[in-house]
Amino acid sequence: MRANWDSVVEKVLSYPNSDELGILFQLLLTEEERSAVAGRLKVFQLLLEGDLSQRQISADYQVSIATITRCSNYLKNMQPEQKQKIQHLLLD
Repeated sequence: MRANWDSVVEKVLSYPNSDELGILFQLLLTEEERSAVAGRLKVFQLLLEGDLSQRQISADYQVSIATITRCSNYLKNMQPEQKQKIQHLLLD
């Protein structure tokens, strides 16, 4: 069986409320994976806000420098219009 990410996205979008979606994520992701996803989301938000250094983010939010560097590099390599869309999705 080959995993299809699009089918995962479609399933996530089909859930009518956050409680049911939370149940799905508990089924699909371990506690550690959910924590990692939440941490990565927070890192992207903080990097896009630009108020804290990578070291401050690491210290304040207990996220590894490696994760922060990966997120930072991903943002640096984005096309400007893609980065603007990400900012809108994560900061608004």
